[in-house]
Amino acid sequence: MIKTFSFAAVHMTVAFTVVYLLTGDILAGGAIALIEPLCNTVAYHFHERFWRRRTDNDSASAGPGINRHPTRHAHA
Repeated sequence: MIKTFSFAAVHMTVAFTVVYLLTGDILAGGAIALIEPLCNTVAYHFHERFWRRRTDNDSASAGPGINRHPTRHAHA
């Protein structure tokens, strides 16, 4: 969990810095530093759902006995 918070802090710092350097506006930098990670979190959720559905479909079309995901175990 510490790594997650560390990454969030780095992400927000980079977002703030980029917007501040481009606009010179501290308020805009702060707003974007908060809004952009929230938008990315929602986008990531849908990306993961899409990706899981895609990989599950790939496994189903591979046929029986073929495990394309060695870390996933088939349960009988």
